[in-house]
Amino acid sequence: MKRIPLRDFHVGELGAQMGEFAGWEVPMLYESAVREHMIVRESAGLFDISHMGRLRVRGSHALDLLEAVFTRRVSKTREGFMSGPMLALNVWARVRDDEMAYRVSDDEWLLVPNAAYTEKMKAHLEATARRLGLSDVIIEDLTGKLAMAALQGPKAVEVMRAVGASWAADLKPLEFRLDAGIAGARAFLVSRSGWTGEDGFEIWAEPGEMVRIYRALLGAGARPVGIISRDTLRIEMGFVLGGNEYGEDPREWPCALSLRYGMGAIDWSKKGYEGYEALHACRREGVRWVRVGFVMRKKYARVIPRHGYRILVEGEPAGWVTSGAYSPVLGRAVGMGYMDVRYAVLGEPIEIEARGRVAEAKTREFPLIPRPH
Repeated sequence: MKRIPLRDFHVGELGAQMGEFAGWEVPMLYESAVREHMIVRESAGLFDISHMGRLRVRGSHALDLLEAVFTRRVSKTREGFMSGPMLALNVWARVRDDEMAYRVSDDEWLLVPNAAYTEKMKAHLEATARRLGLSDVIIEDLTGKLAMAALQGPKAVEVMRAVGASWAADLKPLEFRLDAGIAGARAFLVSRSGWTGEDGFEIWAEPGEMVRIYRALLGAGARPVGIISRDTLRIEMGFVLGGNEYGEDPREWPCALSLRYGMGAIDWSKKGYEGYEALHACRREGVRWVRVGFVMRKKYARVIPRHGYRILVEGEPAGWVTSGAYSPVLGRAVGMGYMDVRYAVLGEPIEIEARGRVAEAKTREFPLIPRPH
């Protein structure tokens, strides 16, 4: 497994329980996954997300490359802001990855691929640049050089103010600042962003500087939280994960339109990116499968819907579960999955076939909990 830069700090100083995620050894939890989940929903949790990719794309044709790869019109992004989430498709309109792009300047961009896809996306970007003759574009992998952390929760701004980073409160959603000071340490980048549904910040820094930042934020009231709670938080919000909600094999995954991604991930007026023809064919023909959320009935509150479990409607196969978890906010299990459009009616009862038994649930729109702060 790959090791995150602060691995020894998390184990030796914070008592993290480590485990494997996407080929990386990461902090899974520190005390209790449920407790850590509620820390993020009610206060401020601090994740180490160094397993995520960090790519720098530079050159006079950097923007041309991104426009050729992603479904969102990246050129609309203002300097100093992030764009996304946006999708990178293959020729069958299946999803290679969903990513965020940071516009440093016209000729310099930063990308955050998902952990399992960093090397694959770097190779895909390089291959696309060669195919299009964009010889001046340089793609640099910063993943091993910079650590990455996420401070998330309704008290995130309060914590940043407490460490002397009051300027962070003035950042707009998806705005970022380079070479930022936090508690006397230097961060390569700080953005007003996250993947929990809560307010917060994502921080990139050299490992030594990140240890100083971590200690300061924890001293100001943040609590360390692990990857287990990150997963339950994203499921409550209906956020997708590669290998669970999407993949590249057309025999296994519906086309990107079935994701119901929202948030402008697809700009339908844009042309020329890989997968464009197949995606528009999918739109013209219609989709058979759509992603829906669901909440387990109170009687089956502790039945966790696992990836691959069948979704039934009156005993008839109607789809499959992609992700599920216990929701500490609702006090019962929740999940998402793909359903045949003939059965995918919001607010209607469904059944989850779990290890030979059938548990009742009800379809619901995302997010699956009341909207966070």
